[in-house]
Amino acid sequence: MMEESEIITRARNGDNKAFETLVLKYKDRLYGIASSVCARMPSEADDVAQETFVSALKHINSFKANAAFGTWLYRIAANNCWQRFRKVKTEARSGMPDETGKGYPSRSGVNENALKNELSLAVSKALRSLPPGYRIAITLCDIEGLPNAEAAKRIKISIAALKTRLHRARNLLKEQLADFRQ
Repeated sequence: MMEESEIITRARNGDNKAFETLVLKYKDRLYGIASSVCARMPSEADDVAQETFVSALKHINSFKANAAFGTWLYRIAANNCWQRFRKVKTEARSGMPDETGKGYPSRSGVNENALKNELSLAVSKALRSLPPGYRIAITLCDIEGLPNAEAAKRIKISIAALKTRLHRARNLLKEQLADFRQ
């Protein structure tokens, strides 16, 4: 098995198979992060992941080995997500229930599957409503399960700043999902 640094060197020298190896190694994780952080609709996660790899291939010679390759890829993906977020910020919201009715189910006569579906939609909506920095912190720590130190390193902030973002994001989510609390 080849070391990642050797694979990167080969990819820098134009070896498409080496770059394909990197894509295969990181595609699932990158897609997961993209779908959690910036997906307004399912196709966006695919687009962000694809754009990230295209950009990485185009700029692989600018990769500095002082950070992990995965961290570099993640940074490209986060930038792509932020660009999309700024773009769609002014566009109308997706077909989710509007905020006046909150889209939350009434407790009477709702079967368990319907309640789970409504909760899932509400959580997705609440995550999408978070500012991008908070959403990334929640995604890395609570969804991807990264330790705080690793998450902070990936988004290039201090651990204290990450903890602050997590605290604020969790409070916002708690407020938005208060109707689902027993």
